[in-house]
Amino acid sequence: MTANLTTQASNMRRFTLMASGEDAVDAGLERNAPPSGLPQERFLLGDRLPIAPVLLLSQSDLAVNPNETIACLQPVHFHATRDHLILMAQSQIDLTANESSKLLQTALPFIEEDFGSKILFQGQGDWFIPAGPFASLATHSIDQAHGRNIDWWMPRDTSEVGIAKLWRKLQNEVQMLWHIDTVNEEREQHRLPSINSLWISGIGKLADIRIPQPLQNASQVYGGHPLLAGLAKYLGIPQQSDIDFSRLQNAFAWIDRPESIWDDLRRTLLSNELDEIEIIDFPNGQARHRIFTAKDLNKKSWAFWKKSEPLAWSEIISA
Repeated sequence: MTANLTTQASNMRRFTLMASGEDAVDAGLERNAPPSGLPQERFLLGDRLPIAPVLLLSQSDLAVNPNETIACLQPVHFHATRDHLILMAQSQIDLTANESSKLLQTALPFIEEDFGSKILFQGQGDWFIPAGPFASLATHSIDQAHGRNIDWWMPRDTSEVGIAKLWRKLQNEVQMLWHIDTVNEEREQHRLPSINSLWISGIGKLADIRIPQPLQNASQVYGGHPLLAGLAKYLGIPQQSDIDFSRLQNAFAWIDRPESIWDDLRRTLLSNELDEIEIIDFPNGQARHRIFTAKDLNKKSWAFWKKSEPLAWSEIISA
């Protein structure tokens, strides 16, 4: 097994599998701010994290101006605990397209007035707009901030003082509008979480993207995350959610449960369908590249007379 992958392109038949990681929250304590982005977000996009325009690409057929700074707005639920609020994940709120449309129409005059622009595109849970006066805000995706105390993850000023305060004013106005909205009355009757706030994140432009080499070299992309779909579209690479095991060579995958395909991947090495598998993961929030070949698939043992056992995914990811 190769501990560190060189940057030189390989002529081997390689399949690259990326596993999601967690942020290293302690990394932000010294500057009293959360870490910027999840490690997989930084790896795929670069440090400027232009998530919003990439998501816009994945959800629409719009011709996105690569130099326009775009923000993503998302209707969300803040769950009240004893002494703070927690942001719920989008998958937990069951927001319908009809509800999203109604909520946007209620808030639209306030949003477009403060942003100074029209909404570019409305998805079911994501609304996109030129960032305008909010372009300098430091924000965090719901993928990173959900399940956590929002006080630590709210937008912050960077180069211009007062922008975060301007955002909180708009956020509070929208919260008051939605508090009395019929959408939330109906959701309450069905015992669904109220849509009680608006989240902003992903501010950036396509020109800020810094594509990692494993994705640049890919001829096929597997995985259903909208961020990956948008990048594949940006690069002009075919993308699909499910993996086609007959087309693994030079492919890049980012899937929810990588452990579910490890046995199949092992077989492709043992049957000589692939020469190597690259695993990218993020221990302590930092990208780690490793190459596995057929000879790396079994555990190393000092007991040479015993038959070696297959290397499990859990052992690979925890190494």
